[in-house]
Amino acid sequence: MSTRILIIGACGQIGTELTHKLRKIYGVENVIASDIRKLNNDVVNSGPFEVVNALDYNQIQHLIEQYDIDEVYLMAALLSATAEKNPAFAWDLNMNSLFHVLNLAKAGKIKKIFWPSSIAVFGPTTPKHNTPQYTIAEPSTVYGISKQAGERWCEYYNHIFGVDVRSIRYPGLISWTTPPGGGTTDYAVDIYHKALEDGKYECFLSEETALPMMYMDDAIRATIEIMQAPAENIKIRSSYNLSGISFTPKEIAAEIKKHIPDFAITYKPDFRQQIADSWPASIDDSSARKDWGWKHEFDLQEMTKVMLENLSK
Repeated sequence: MSTRILIIGACGQIGTELTHKLRKIYGVENVIASDIRKLNNDVVNSGPFEVVNALDYNQIQHLIEQYDIDEVYLMAALLSATAEKNPAFAWDLNMNSLFHVLNLAKAGKIKKIFWPSSIAVFGPTTPKHNTPQYTIAEPSTVYGISKQAGERWCEYYNHIFGVDVRSIRYPGLISWTTPPGGGTTDYAVDIYHKALEDGKYECFLSEETALPMMYMDDAIRATIEIMQAPAENIKIRSSYNLSGISFTPKEIAAEIKKHIPDFAITYKPDFRQQIADSWPASIDDSSARKDWGWKHEFDLQEMTKVMLENLSK
């Protein structure tokens, strides 16, 4: 009996690559992609796709029953920079979509949930270097507040109702296949595009702003590995710290210059600088490594090589 999976928010930055990977593992027909609108893209055209509003409980329930779904990956969210422009809608989308899925699992309609958290749960009072799994978390953005509240609800539904929900706190994610989705760490995707197109880049963060980052292949692998791990190995039901690499705009620019010697970077920090300043510079993810065997593969050097190779195609 094959696992049947529903991905809500399948056309986003993470959802796109996650859909392709899960279809390779579980079979195209067993992975139902869904999003708020039907785009003409690979995700829509390569397998079953449904239009669904993540805020509509009945629509989600209908899809779960129609396709006999076992697992839901809830990837729909308004990200950090975008959420600041529309706080009320960001809170509504980020929180109520989660409640819908948790309540469907509580009612026995879903066996397992993946819900992504983020380093945005941390804030200016969090220890910046090697941020521990358990620490002060006073987020200063709407996105961070919604993710922190979501972590508490995931843990509550697991402890009180036995819902098998699993989560990781994503760092900034870098990918060549999908455009940036409105996050503060997006500069680290955009910089590669601009390096190839214009040979120069104006960065919206200052040159010494260190942030935790991860190449998308590692993030997708972590997502699938935590979902495939035995339930007894998942000791943390709020969300796991996850770490790959940490670097500054200055360091990524230096790495790009090894491939494009004439590349030039300038700095013009905007409102996103304040968001970045409230986040950790590096993350301690020893719990994920210990509990379910997490291990990253890509460093800055390897990631830059792969990004530039693929984008120049």
